[in-house]
Amino acid sequence: MNFHFVMEKKVDEIITVLKSKGLRVTSQRFAVYNNLLHRNDHPTAEEILRDLNKNAPTLSQATIYLSLQTLRDVGLIREVLLQEGVCRYDANVSPHHHFRCLDCGAIEDIPWETFSNLSIDKLPTGLRVEQYEVIVQGKCDRC
Repeated sequence: MNFHFVMEKKVDEIITVLKSKGLRVTSQRFAVYNNLLHRNDHPTAEEILRDLNKNAPTLSQATIYLSLQTLRDVGLIREVLLQEGVCRYDANVSPHHHFRCLDCGAIEDIPWETFSNLSIDKLPTGLRVEQYEVIVQGKCDRC
C-alpha cells in the first residue's frame, strides 16, 4: 500500500475523531501523533518533545503534554505505565501487552493472544474487570 495514501487516511481519521469530539485540529496534535505513529519505543513526553524540537525548537513542554492528553482522551493513543513515575505513550491502541527489559529499558509489544488463557473469571466475587494488561519484565535478547 502506498505510504502517502496511508498517511492521508490517518490524517482524515484524526480530523474526523478530533472534530467528532468538538476539538480543534491543530498542527501540534498532528506533529505529536505523527511522531508516535512512526515509533515503537513507547516514548515519554520528554522524548517526544526532544524529537520534535531537534531541528527547530518551537513546541513547549506544556503543548506536548496537552496534545498527548487530548489524543489520549479521544482514543488515538494510550498511556503505558510500565514503571513507577514514568508515563510512556503508544499509538497502538489495539489490545496488547508489554515486555520491559530490566537492563536496557527496551519495551516491546506482546500480542494479546499470548495470554489468552488468563482466568479473569476467577477473581474474587464483586470485582468486575473492564480492561487489563499484562506487563512482563525481564531481560531482552540483546542483554
